[in-house]
Amino acid sequence: MKRREFLKAAGVGLTSTAIAAPAIAQSQPALKWRMPCSWPKSLDTLYGAAETMCKYVGEMTDGKFEIQPFAAGEIVPGLAIVDAVQNGTVECGHTASYYYFGKDPTFGFGTSVPFGPNARVNLSWMTQGGGSEALNEFYKKYNAYGIPAGNTGCQMGGWFRKEINTVDDLKGVKMRIGGWAGKILAKLGGVPQQIAAGDIYPALEKGTIDAAEWVGPYDDEKLGFYKVAPHYYSPGWWEGGSILHAMINLDKWNSLPKGYQKILEAAGHYAHNWCLAKYDHLNPQALRRLIAGGTKLHAFSPAIMDASYKATMELHAEVAASNADFKKVNDSMMAFTKNAYQWFGVAENSYDQFMLRAMRS
Repeated sequence: MKRREFLKAAGVGLTSTAIAAPAIAQSQPALKWRMPCSWPKSLDTLYGAAETMCKYVGEMTDGKFEIQPFAAGEIVPGLAIVDAVQNGTVECGHTASYYYFGKDPTFGFGTSVPFGPNARVNLSWMTQGGGSEALNEFYKKYNAYGIPAGNTGCQMGGWFRKEINTVDDLKGVKMRIGGWAGKILAKLGGVPQQIAAGDIYPALEKGTIDAAEWVGPYDDEKLGFYKVAPHYYSPGWWEGGSILHAMINLDKWNSLPKGYQKILEAAGHYAHNWCLAKYDHLNPQALRRLIAGGTKLHAFSPAIMDASYKATMELHAEVAASNADFKKVNDSMMAFTKNAYQWFGVAENSYDQFMLRAMRS
């Protein structure tokens, strides 16, 4: 009897364990969120980063947590993502933080600032050097929480109707340029314009603007800038390694189970790496096509680079003197970047320079 009773009890225990696991899985809430983006669907790497993040979240939760991406303008204008997230119109959005520098210049650090870190250093600062923590303290003021969710790598310096050889050549140039970099252009005599992706080509074609920058060869080719502005410059010193962000309504973020929060963070990092790898794969091919089609490739002169760097450091010092949030994040980024580039100069840069010479020969 005792043996039979033991086996019966053990059987009940096994049965209870067998049905408990699905019950635990079912305890997670079923959620459906919307993620408007700052990008049209035609820009399949930027928009694709948002799609990739949403897909990852759905698969990791067996469909319990669904996030649907929307292209710019479908439910929210491309440059109004933070506003929609802040007021709870949507749960989250995919954007570039620096689009909102008009609210506060500290937003610039979430994406890239002129002469900021390259892609690897930027992500390292975000994830290992306290960058994300500092930014999320700032984002709290806008009822938002940010997760890195894409990276373009170093961008190009834009398309110009005429050659730009000296600093004086920038004077009076009306240029579509994103975020904080427009302030630097203005200090050098240019006239910055912030225009969403889909509106840049018509403005350039009609002569409303004289120059435009977007990302790099793959996206720029899609947008057709080469048809109306033949001079293509590098580097985009204002975007050495631009990070995209999934901006999440802070109340929605805080209400999520911890497991869902971790999945969102993991999905963002996956999308970040996917985006950067895709650009590194497609940009070289697009640049070869553009040059074969007549694009004239130029490098900004040392004088332009030096003047731009000087203007950047002056502007950052001016803003930091009156904006405590800006100073805190800028000090953190600059200290981390200086240390990182000392290391890059020892190994990474010397190796890359050798490989460039070897490949050219």
